[in-house]
Amino acid sequence: MANGIKDKVAVVGMGCTAFGERWDKGPDDLMVDAFEEALADAGLERAQIEAAWMGNALDDINVGNSALPLAHALRLKGIPVSRVENMCATGSEALRAASYAVASGAVDFALALGVEKLKDTGYGGLPLRTKGLANDLWMPYGSAPGAFAQLAGAYGARHGIASADLKRAMAHVSWKSHQNGALNPKAHLRKAVDMETILEAPMIADPLGLFDCCGVSDGAACAILTTPDIARGLGRANPVTVKAIQLCASHGWEMQYGAWDGSFVATTRQAAKRAYAEAGIGNPRADLSLVEAHDCFSITELVTMEDLGLADDGRAPFEILDGRFDRDGAQPCQIDGGLKCFGHPVGASGLRMAYEIYSQLLGRAGERQRARVDMGLIHNLGGAPFNSVAAVSILGRLR
Repeated sequence: MANGIKDKVAVVGMGCTAFGERWDKGPDDLMVDAFEEALADAGLERAQIEAAWMGNALDDINVGNSALPLAHALRLKGIPVSRVENMCATGSEALRAASYAVASGAVDFALALGVEKLKDTGYGGLPLRTKGLANDLWMPYGSAPGAFAQLAGAYGARHGIASADLKRAMAHVSWKSHQNGALNPKAHLRKAVDMETILEAPMIADPLGLFDCCGVSDGAACAILTTPDIARGLGRANPVTVKAIQLCASHGWEMQYGAWDGSFVATTRQAAKRAYAEAGIGNPRADLSLVEAHDCFSITELVTMEDLGLADDGRAPFEILDGRFDRDGAQPCQIDGGLKCFGHPVGASGLRMAYEIYSQLLGRAGERQRARVDMGLIHNLGGAPFNSVAAVSILGRLR
């Protein structure tokens, strides 16, 4: 009977570029920068990588929708390379594929790399590459802010949260992330913003103001995976290991059966439940040291705290305002600045989030470093709340 991949895969190297408007770099340059950092971190030679997965979703770097640009840019000679795409969970999908390859015994060293060069597309938001039915499946709601504004309205209505109170909790989410991003040299936005500026910002899609929305950026992130035994042989006495990777895709229940009120994300709840079972986590509020949630909008992070079981239903605004998820709180969320300060180059985001958890576990996070980090969670949400794919990954140390 299947029992998951807990502690069957070790992360021995990671790399991450600076995110932002990278007019100075092409996608191949970004891939090389992330890969070279990961390779040096792992202490490996290029020829030791046996298989690779590239996550890329929305830009135009692909050759026939293949991973050939990855093989060319990194000079990966004669090994299998594959491109994966799963909406905004694309980076986590690459990590999942490479993890499964190692856990199965197919390879000793696997590479997962996510990259996106969105600023080159010329769009102010996520670009739309298709029309007709395919476009309707990708963004059936017309715009991302419009869809997540509906999530905010439904959440407030279900739990009886006054609009002003909900907006203040959302503003605290953004305030927190900007405070954290100011300490991160790889973040796109590195300026702290005060609460009044956030609350008084121009409206994008009520109740989402300018600072409730993450930006568009370029970036790449990379992970090199192997087995715990091999990692020990490389000198890692208690390496960072994958405790769980779970992915859940909507089958249409939210919009077809009339039982969903729009106030939560069902796929996140299901993926989290499976991930906790795989990792052996009984109490995520006590067991998880850090959380990297998919904060494409401030309301998304707020609702995700409940979907992940880190706050009771209807209580997330109060937990947020009490500082539970602040950098110095009981369970920091977005300690690196999150999507809010990194932007969201789709293929790279999941692996960039894993990079922060990995850095924290190894005590490498500089000014952001927490005194004790045992396990951290990465959450991605792709599509709208009502047509979504969610990924939940958990990393920790092998004891």
